[in-house]
This record gives sequence, structure tokens and C-alpha cells, in this order.
Amino acid sequence: MTVNTDKLVRMAEQITANMNYGEGTEIVAGKVADHINKFWDVRMRSAFKEYAVEHKDGFSVELETAVSQLD
Repeated sequence: MTVNTDKLVRMAEQITANMNYGEGTEIVAGKVADHINKFWDVRMRSAFKEYAVEHKDGFSVELETAVSQLD
């Protein structure tokens, strides 16, 4: 399986936008991390986390915070 990191980032940002009801960064980040941990394959999570370490400056604040909570 080849993992497209651009697609993973786009998906993660969409998840973040869909879970952002103005509840605050930590709450939204927790929901996003929980979703990704439950529903993404381990290879997807690993590729995303590896990419995020180098490129998270372009992420939303909520997604940047969620990265540290990923398994």
C-alpha cells in the first residue's frame, strides 16, 4: 500500500473542520485524534505522524495539537 501524505493531510484537515464546533482547541484536537486513532489504519497513522513532524506548521491549530495525541 502506497500512502499519499497530501491526501492524508487533506483528510485530517477535513475531519478537523467537521469536528470543530467552537469548543476550543484541546477539545477539538482530542476528538480528531480519537477519530484518527480509531478509524485510520496503522500505516496511515504512521505516515501521517512522520510527515507531520516536519510539516505541521501548515496545519490548523487543532490538527497540530491532535498530532501529539496520535497512537
